[in-house]
Amino acid sequence: MALGAAGIAAEPEALVAQVYLPQREGSLQVEMLAAGRRNGAFSMTIPPRLGALLAEVAAGNPVLVLQNLSLPWVPLWHYALVVGYDLDKAEILLRSGVTPRLVMPLSTFEHTWQRSKAWGMVALPPGRLPRTAEEAPTVAAAIAFEQSNAPAAARRIYAAALERWPDNLALLLGLGYNAYAAGDVAAAADAFGRAVEVHPQSVPALNDFAFALSALGRHSEARAAAQKALALGGPWQDAVRDTLQRIDAAARAR
Repeated sequence: MALGAAGIAAEPEALVAQVYLPQREGSLQVEMLAAGRRNGAFSMTIPPRLGALLAEVAAGNPVLVLQNLSLPWVPLWHYALVVGYDLDKAEILLRSGVTPRLVMPLSTFEHTWQRSKAWGMVALPPGRLPRTAEEAPTVAAAIAFEQSNAPAAARRIYAAALERWPDNLALLLGLGYNAYAAGDVAAAADAFGRAVEVHPQSVPALNDFAFALSALGRHSEARAAAQKALALGGPWQDAVRDTLQRIDAAARAR
C-alpha cells in the first residue's frame, strides 16, 4: 500500500521474499526500508515524534509504522500504514493488515507506537522528500537508494535534496557522480564545480571537478584543479596523481 501511494505497482505476494524472515516469523525495519528502495521508492525513516508523523500524513505521505499491539513484555509486533487523522475526535486512521479502514483512538495509537520507539518510514517517488526530512538522514538515505537503483532516479533525489540543503558536499558530489554515470558530463562538471566553490579545501571535489573538466576537453582548467588538489595533501594523493596522468594523456591525444 505504501508503494502504491508512491505510484509503484507491487503485490503483497511479490514482496514476501524481500521482507519476511522465517526464523523471526516477521520483518525487521531494515528489510522494510531496503524493500522500498529495491522497488524504486525513496524510503527513509521519519523523526520519532507524533508531530512529524502527522505532518507527513498532512503532506499526503502515508507513514508505515511499527506497533506493539500487546504488552511490552509479551510483544505482538505489527506494521500498519497511517493514512489520516482527526485531531478534533482524537482519532487516527490506519490501513492495518487486511483491514482497509481502522479508526483508532490517538492515545491508543501513541501507546502502541511508542513501544517500537516511534519507528515510522515513508516510501516516496524519487525526487520527492519527506516533509520532515532532516539533512544527515536524507544524505544517508540517498546514498542507500543509489546502491540499488539507476543513476537517473538517484539523480532526482540528490537534486531535490539540494533544493533544501544547497551547500551539502555529499549531495553535490552525489549529484555529480550520478549525472556523469547518466552521460551528462556537463551537469556533472557543474555539480563538482559548485562543490569546489562551496568547499574549496575538499580534495575529492577538486579531483572530481578536474576529471569532469578533462572529459569536456577543458584540459588546462582540469590540470589547474588537480594541481590545487595535489597541493592540499591528504590521503587522496594517489587518486589525484592518477587524474593528472589521465588529463595529460587526454591533452596529448587531441
